[in-house]
Amino acid sequence: MGRGSRSRRFGIGSTARHAAAAATGGSLPLVRPTSPASPAHRRLRNGGGGNYSAAASCSCWYCDFKIYALNEPLLRLGRRYSRFFRVWFSVGVGFALASLLGIALGLLYELAQSLRVLHCNVELSSLLFGFSPMVSDLTISLADAGYIFLSTLISVSGHEFGHAVAAASEGIQAEYVAIFVAVLFPGALVAFDYELLQTVPKFSALRIYCAGIWHNAVICAICGLTLLLLPWILWPMYIHGENPMVLDVPNSSPLYGYLSPHDMILSVDGIPIHSPQEWADLTGLIDGVAFPDSNDTKHNRDVREGFGEKGYCVPNVLIERSEKIQSVDNISTCPYDFSRFTQTPCSETSLLDDHPGDGAAIRRDHTYCLNSQEIVKLKKCGTGWLKAVTNGSSCFCSEDESCLAPIHDPGSTWIEITYASPYSKECLQSIKKLDPSSWTSLSTEPNCSGRFVFVGDSISLANSVWLTGYQPRWAFGIGTYLPYVLEKILTCTFHVSLMLAIVNGLPVFLLDGESILEAGLCYSGLLSPRERERVLQVILWTGTVMSTIALLIMVHRAFL
Repeated sequence: MGRGSRSRRFGIGSTARHAAAAATGGSLPLVRPTSPASPAHRRLRNGGGGNYSAAASCSCWYCDFKIYALNEPLLRLGRRYSRFFRVWFSVGVGFALASLLGIALGLLYELAQSLRVLHCNVELSSLLFGFSPMVSDLTISLADAGYIFLSTLISVSGHEFGHAVAAASEGIQAEYVAIFVAVLFPGALVAFDYELLQTVPKFSALRIYCAGIWHNAVICAICGLTLLLLPWILWPMYIHGENPMVLDVPNSSPLYGYLSPHDMILSVDGIPIHSPQEWADLTGLIDGVAFPDSNDTKHNRDVREGFGEKGYCVPNVLIERSEKIQSVDNISTCPYDFSRFTQTPCSETSLLDDHPGDGAAIRRDHTYCLNSQEIVKLKKCGTGWLKAVTNGSSCFCSEDESCLAPIHDPGSTWIEITYASPYSKECLQSIKKLDPSSWTSLSTEPNCSGRFVFVGDSISLANSVWLTGYQPRWAFGIGTYLPYVLEKILTCTFHVSLMLAIVNGLPVFLLDGESILEAGLCYSGLLSPRERERVLQVILWTGTVMSTIALLIMVHRAFL
């Protein structure tokens, strides 16, 4: 809740009007009456007479739409439950003051980390604002823009409702509620008479100033609790935690043509998948196993040369019947869309002992063309799998088997993906009455499941498909997307509301932090009004400069 007039800060000030606002950054500009004769000003009458229900004004950089019809309802609400609201917002004062201190310490921490004074892996931009500092390519779809708009509307409305009701509980009526756009940033504000704010007791003023931050914190708590309880709330209509279901596969996705909407991902490299988060985590984990940090290991040399370390225990009889490698334009290929396989370190030890030298060259002499669809059904071996797949052992093939690994492009990984299509026509024909509780066993149904191999960048898989952790218990349709939409709205509202609370808690000019600091300094009996003014100016200038630097650093880390 910012300050409009700066003429006299302590004691009863001038007759200037004070506007309390929360934009996407929480800015609270001073709103002055526009002359009725101005062509950019228009009032909407509520019937006849001189009572106005709304008014609009616009300039080259600022446009707003003032609503007067909410003044009386908000005042009646605040006065009717004034005792409850005073207790409610008194709790908010304690929270806001503690948050102000915590935000200031977080600001110092961010600057210290940027200046290499502290060494820590915690990124405040990811923790507080919901985006990763490693983002290099940010794209926002139309649906994402809708989620951001709706969550901003909810967060700003809750923030301003807090200011308005807190003031009403103290007997102060709002002059108007306004929705504005400053440059390109939308927001909302509640305007009060500054003289009235100066006449209320100090703690009452603190309740009004801290109400916006307190309501944003409550919105965050509601969103977090709802997200936690959402599986139980939607339990009568949806199954949660079984397997992630595909909602959409974009045309640009590397999995386009392999997965379809309403398919369910059962496992990746033999590891069962139960949620979209596990899908994202496992793809990153597979990339870490395939490309460890060390750059001088034999494992990395093999991967860079295209020799994978994920192997299969292939019977020697099948190897003897393998197709021969064909050479086309000095490039080795396999017929019939077969894949090339070579011996992996699991069975390579004895081979290298007999033929010392370059392991890669030796493996080229032991390359076979095999049907990958049949090979992936065999036991796994090699050092490239997660330990959960091979039980911690890289070599447990029998004597009549050899551990063969696929050969793929350098820098890429070989990933098995098992999926189920319970809603496909073929599956519905095979299982006339589908029991959702048996979906985990669909991998055994030939017409209801499938498996394919993805060869490429494993990190690109994380966001290549839209997944949800909920499956409808009955016929799907538009209801299939309901849990996903609810999760997106709740998550986005949580982050936007948290951002508003943090930004308005910063000790900077024109935000709620300024007004809270000013009212808080009034409790200092050791400082004269002039000294309080100087201390406030020093804190605000320091906080504004530090906040600007921290913001630039976060933006640089996120997008550059």
